[in-house]
Amino acid sequence: MNPMSLRFQGLLAALLATAVTLVHADPLPRATPESVGLSGPRLERIGAMLHQWVDKKEIPGAVIMIARHGKLAYVETVGLRDAGKGAPLAEDSLFRLYSMTKPIVSIAAMSLVEEGRLAVNEPISKYLPEFKDMKVATEVFDPVTGTQIYTTAPAKRPITVQDLLRHTSGLTYGAPLNERTQVQRMYRDAGIWSQKWVLADFTKALAQLPLMYEPGTTWEYGHSTDVLGRVVEVAAGKTLDAVLAERIFQPLGMRDTAFNLPEGGVDRLAQPQPDPYTGKTPDLLDFTQHQTFFAGGHGLVGTAADYLRFVEMLVEGGTLDGTRVLGPRIVDYVASNHLHGGIALTPSYLPGPGYGFGLGFGVRLERGQSPQPGSVGDYYWGGYGGTAFWIDPKEKMVVVFMTTEPTRRNHYRAILRDLVYAAILD
Repeated sequence: MNPMSLRFQGLLAALLATAVTLVHADPLPRATPESVGLSGPRLERIGAMLHQWVDKKEIPGAVIMIARHGKLAYVETVGLRDAGKGAPLAEDSLFRLYSMTKPIVSIAAMSLVEEGRLAVNEPISKYLPEFKDMKVATEVFDPVTGTQIYTTAPAKRPITVQDLLRHTSGLTYGAPLNERTQVQRMYRDAGIWSQKWVLADFTKALAQLPLMYEPGTTWEYGHSTDVLGRVVEVAAGKTLDAVLAERIFQPLGMRDTAFNLPEGGVDRLAQPQPDPYTGKTPDLLDFTQHQTFFAGGHGLVGTAADYLRFVEMLVEGGTLDGTRVLGPRIVDYVASNHLHGGIALTPSYLPGPGYGFGLGFGVRLERGQSPQPGSVGDYYWGGYGGTAFWIDPKEKMVVVFMTTEPTRRNHYRAILRDLVYAAILD
């Protein structure tokens, strides 16, 4: 064999080794728990609890990653990726992010704000004219007829970009989550929950329906971030998948996060299992089919490692590995409470006691009130499929937890919070 061939083979082997290293590289530098002020033995309680849930078949499997002071201090992967096939879960398994899509889209929107291509106080009709003349629905019970009287009236003010970011737009969620009002039943009849939309057509259809509340008056979880995704598209002049890739995923090295599975991703996708209490298997988004609806509120799939890099960028003030996504003052602004006293909270207010809401995140206002431990200023969100994260700037800590059990997801998240904060000893 000639020297040139040997040199080529050596170069090829080096490139392949580098590729393998990149695929399996840790999302952050590793450290022992004690070197970042955490207790190794106390963190092991988390793994023991996860194994307990898997053994009881409450969850098929889970991945948790905890980083502090910029170092990955704890990783645990337990259980199965696909219980039906007996396939084990791996650190690089893919999860449906559902509403953990919302913070990513919100940060992309704020990167446009930093460039002057979008403003928080602007009416969204500047970008989406279909939202210019919105109507607000009113339902009043008529004791004479025993029925609900439904009427509409012009909205008193336009929906702003801030309303979309903080869920005060007046938009709601319809079926299959609930149908408690006439507006939500209209969402159902219009097929708003379908996954067959293209985002531009979706927002046009949504704009034809009345709002559930006057803009700026009420926190109501709904399609606000889906509409924000379309605003981002128009402001950036690109489809949302391209915007997120350019502004978030590529700069942060989030190689496995997208609106569609990467090549070979079907064999890495974590699947739900039959619920041990009901026997029913949760019906989650089918990512084996090509997705065309780039839903800003629930459309992404990704790994725990990728998401850890996203939240670490935020706790570091908008930068990671020398790449800046947002300025530190804008990160502080995003993670501040944007719900003033005049905004009503619905009974289903998801952040819960002790929390306000920022621009895409629930934000902790005080140490008390909440039944879960944390620091003033920590911020978080989660996804319907079982995923969750939180960011604690005071502790310089981020936590990402991913599983595929939606029914009792809040129960698991609360226990994990207790276990994580019990492990902080410095």
